[in-house]
Amino acid sequence: MANELSEAQRSLIGTKNKKGQVYTDPYYLFNEAPRTTAFYTGSEVIKEAIRRASVDVMVAYPITPQSEAAALIGELYAEGYVADYMRGESEFAVMSQCAGAAFGGARVFTTTAGPGTMRAFENFPMWVGSRLPIQMIVTCRGINSPLSIQPDTLEMYFLLGTGMLIWHAETAQDFYDWILKAYIVAEQPDVHLPIAVCCDGFFVTHTKDTVSLTPPDMCLPPYDPYRSPVPCMDMEVPPVRMMRDPFVMKSNYISYLTHASWQEETRAACERSRKHTIPMIDGLIETENTDADILIVASGTAVSQGREAIRILEDEGIRCGLVKVKVLRPFPLEELREATKNAKYIFVPEFNVIGWLAQELKAALPDNHRIIDGPHVAGGMTMPAEVVVEEIKKTLGMTVATLAGRGS
Repeated sequence: MANELSEAQRSLIGTKNKKGQVYTDPYYLFNEAPRTTAFYTGSEVIKEAIRRASVDVMVAYPITPQSEAAALIGELYAEGYVADYMRGESEFAVMSQCAGAAFGGARVFTTTAGPGTMRAFENFPMWVGSRLPIQMIVTCRGINSPLSIQPDTLEMYFLLGTGMLIWHAETAQDFYDWILKAYIVAEQPDVHLPIAVCCDGFFVTHTKDTVSLTPPDMCLPPYDPYRSPVPCMDMEVPPVRMMRDPFVMKSNYISYLTHASWQEETRAACERSRKHTIPMIDGLIETENTDADILIVASGTAVSQGREAIRILEDEGIRCGLVKVKVLRPFPLEELREATKNAKYIFVPEFNVIGWLAQELKAALPDNHRIIDGPHVAGGMTMPAEVVVEEIKKTLGMTVATLAGRGS
């Protein structure tokens, strides 16, 4: 992994920052450094990851359930672990300010959720087109009326088309490791795109879990903006100087062609991230028992419910496999085709009403009549493992006890 750093970054390995943290080779930090166990909420995990991430700028705006993480990072700023910290006047302003900081060569971090993500949305394709490796944490919550602050992954459906890299964490441990690893992937010169590291709000952000942490006196090497595939803004380069002349002034045809080809290039950059991501997080998917006739394919905390459903089914003599989708962009097409080739039934439990993961699978997999779109819960409802079990049994033609009276 050291060869994925620039010469300037490698020269800093072993030296200390102003807080006394040692700039550490990422491979050693992730794989060999000693770890200690802590019992933290997901929000506290975000803070601990950023403590070790050598972040230059954090821009915040409060919206549940990411407000606590944003406030905790404010404490890191006060302690000197984050170089600059500010609150925007709106979610749209936050993402615009993130862009400005990234144009200037800063390693940038922000958090968002639900309606805030929607309000800021115009910025995300702009980040992609400008090749800004900003990391945005998305703590998913409901976005539609009536108001809900509970977890709902509907906003991820909208993010899928922006061109950003998108990872979906199941646990606080995923969250901690991936926040640090995301910078290494996103900042590669042949990638250099923004990345959304998503989790299901409250289920991860406000639940305590056991997490294995790297040493607090070690941190990532700082960002080297001069590895960017487009010129970094400085005193000689004006903002967004990606072209020598304004094409639209010369020819609409040239302007449109340039725009179209650049969209193709940013999508190609997303695909190029595979070779960096696969060794970094041990593959785009995780599998178990993929020779089973029945598979559960899920992302985020739906994976955890799937694991429990498999345990229940095994107690009843029904064998079921699991595919955990870690990365949604780039989409793990070949990996999913290989993992699901033996399945007769593919169940896709989701915390949203649309079923966007099932849609992605139906578009990607052969014999997509095998895909059962659900179960779904939405608006912040929980998904007991028994609901997944019930869906599987009904599809298999087995008698099930209804959960309709549950809680009454």
